[in-house]
Amino acid sequence: MSEDDRALMERLAALEAEVKADADAQRARKEAALEKVKAQRAADLAEKEELRERQAAMVRKKRPTAEVEDDGDRGSDLGGALALAKKANDVKNELAKKGEKSWIKSGLASMLLGPIGWLYAGSLREAIPASVAYLALAAILAKLPFIMWPVMMVALPLSGIAGVVYALQFNRTGQRQRLWGDKKKKELPPGK
Repeated sequence: MSEDDRALMERLAALEAEVKADADAQRARKEAALEKVKAQRAADLAEKEELRERQAAMVRKKRPTAEVEDDGDRGSDLGGALALAKKANDVKNELAKKGEKSWIKSGLASMLLGPIGWLYAGSLREAIPASVAYLALAAILAKLPFIMWPVMMVALPLSGIAGVVYALQFNRTGQRQRLWGDKKKKELPPGK
């Protein structure tokens, strides 16, 4: 073997040793990282288990009162859901008392029909002129549909909101209330 071949073989052996040492170092880093991840997972699992045990202990302490409220062992989530449903039913009943106007119907009618829907619960002094103006405007804009749609996309939701407000005011006072303008006539001072 020549010197060049021997030098080449030595370099090749040195490179192989370097690659093997690098591979061993990477394997050692990988194993260390895996051990670290396993230790972290074990710590997380232990922490979760400890939290679960603390929560179970808290539930066991609260269970006697929860059983009285829930009428069985349905859990506190069901009790909370039942309480929320009861509150929602109370609100619904308060808003839908007999002799009162439905704010849902008023809002939908006003949103679909514009000011014509205000006739359900709104002040007739405002609803009738607004309805006539709405019908006249709709007749004019019907000939220009490209203008009508953008106007209606803004006007109808606002009308629906006004309808809801009319119904809520009716339910609060028991009579139709005005939204715009003076609610009472202004009296002139004496001597004028």
